[in-house]
Amino acid sequence: MLLQNTPDRLALGSLLVALTVLALKITAWKMTGSVALYSDAMETVVNVAGAIIAWMAIRFAARPPDANHPFGHHKAENFSAIAEGTLIVVAAILILQQAIAALWEPESLDLSVVGLSVNAAAAMANLLWSRVLIGAGTRRRSPALDASGRHLMSDVWTSVGVLGGLGFAALTGWGWLDPLMAVLVAFLILREGWKVIKSSADDLMDSAAHSQDREVIENAVRASSAGALQIHDLRTRRAGQAVFVEFHLVVPREMSVGAAHDICDRIEAAIDEQIEQVRTTIHVEPDFHIKKHGLEPD
Repeated sequence: MLLQNTPDRLALGSLLVALTVLALKITAWKMTGSVALYSDAMETVVNVAGAIIAWMAIRFAARPPDANHPFGHHKAENFSAIAEGTLIVVAAILILQQAIAALWEPESLDLSVVGLSVNAAAAMANLLWSRVLIGAGTRRRSPALDASGRHLMSDVWTSVGVLGGLGFAALTGWGWLDPLMAVLVAFLILREGWKVIKSSADDLMDSAAHSQDREVIENAVRASSAGALQIHDLRTRRAGQAVFVEFHLVVPREMSVGAAHDICDRIEAAIDEQIEQVRTTIHVEPDFHIKKHGLEPD
């Protein structure tokens, strides 16, 4: 089922992976008593919640436009990513509380090889799945999948740091390194949460399409607009996985409406071939609206 790699199935796969990783990390924490491993497990709880939210948001975003949402429901993914970022921040605060308490009252650690190996296996599972999600999120321009993947990737680096810190604590006998590492982990998680929130907030404020997408759109417009004189005021914006494109198309004043419409159809088809889930709006103008700066057809 997951091999089809549809966004909702990838999100469902994230939930299954997160639950598996959570079970592994809780096992590792129970076996070692490590506060740093506890912090690692706490972040995975956020992963589970984030996976549920992402799955629901992706399914909602796929709904067709309706009377109340004529442009679709694409931004549901952006809200999902912001919610996940908020959960990341909350997890960081909880980890800080636990770590600071442990700094004042350190607990003895049982650094069993089995426990650390279990946590390492969980980190490897996160690494593999994060690459799948980031790749799919980039290809599909999915904020929800990309946020989930980057969150998992930060979890991987967190696990690497925690395991390294515990290993160093075992070698030196400095037990305070464990809660200190948990504090550092909390700040790393806090930083990642802020990045996720900021990125999705930009999309909610109608940020432009990514530079590579804009270049593809411009090339498609120029290559398919033979018969027109100029393209200007080309603007793009992102909403979830969708990209909205609008521009002015200048044509000879004597051109018929039908001929101008044919050019518009050709341009829209060319953009559709290059960009998935794109919505194009073209405003046709006569030639006395030519501007000094604009794109010319190839």
